[in-house]
Amino acid sequence: MNIRIVPIDRLEAGVEPSPAPSWLQPHPATLYTARAARLRALSANHPMADYLGFAADLVAAQARRLAERPLTPPEELAGLVQRCAEHGMPPLAPAGWRGRLPWQDDLDALLATIASKPLAEALQAAVNRLAQASRREREGWASALLSGDSAAGGVAVAPFLWAALSLNWSQLAAAIDGRLQADPGADRSVCPVCAAPPVASVVRLGAEPGHRYLHCSLCESEWHVVRAQCSCCSSSRDLGYWSLDSVEAAVKAESCGDCHSYLKVLYQDKDVAVEPVADDLASLALDWHVEEQGFASSGQNPFLFVQ
Repeated sequence: MNIRIVPIDRLEAGVEPSPAPSWLQPHPATLYTARAARLRALSANHPMADYLGFAADLVAAQARRLAERPLTPPEELAGLVQRCAEHGMPPLAPAGWRGRLPWQDDLDALLATIASKPLAEALQAAVNRLAQASRREREGWASALLSGDSAAGGVAVAPFLWAALSLNWSQLAAAIDGRLQADPGADRSVCPVCAAPPVASVVRLGAEPGHRYLHCSLCESEWHVVRAQCSCCSSSRDLGYWSLDSVEAAVKAESCGDCHSYLKVLYQDKDVAVEPVADDLASLALDWHVEEQGFASSGQNPFLFVQ
């Protein structure tokens, strides 16, 4: 992956402009509040209403923790970002940050908040297991989860761990003082900031009308990927678009006949309120349909871990 950080002052001076920004920095202060609201709106009369409601409660707990105890970025962040940019490496790759962030304190706060909510039996058992586990055990589960292994702590435990981890990583990404630029030939299948998989892609309105961005499942960054190109293997030869409603649906799945993967595409021009994590989770029926056709998801939703 070939990336670099363009300092803010160079951008303000008009140096190296980009018609479509390669990277959209996350804004955690508004992101979690908007996500919780979208999850609650989607839960109305939904077959997964209870789980969408749980997800909304956990995201609201993230927003509350962020407001009460925001992360103080480590002093070494700027230097690390610069060094990684010089070598084309993702500056927030988990391997370089394990054991250096207060995510376990945030996890305790999230668990305390969510414990006051009614939970399904499996989720309540997961809360109890995390509350009783040692910090060393939880660190091991988190390391495994960040490496793609959700079985170590259990799939019911994973959303709680990921919520605390993501809360830290999103604040780190928001604290980067510069604009990440990804060269056109770079691997766009994972986040150029932290190397995590995307949740879904969004065709945006606003300042980036018509441009497609993949939304990171961990640090909440978004990175630009051209449309009509597989977000996993970059092929444009055999793409298919699937929906459960109509060709005008706001949520579709883009499949690739070359690598047999798929990822959701959300269209803000069809529904300005779409939100990557919430709408991906609420359209699980579309996943089942596309997977029946022989495709496998290339993304990761923070509330859908499988063994």
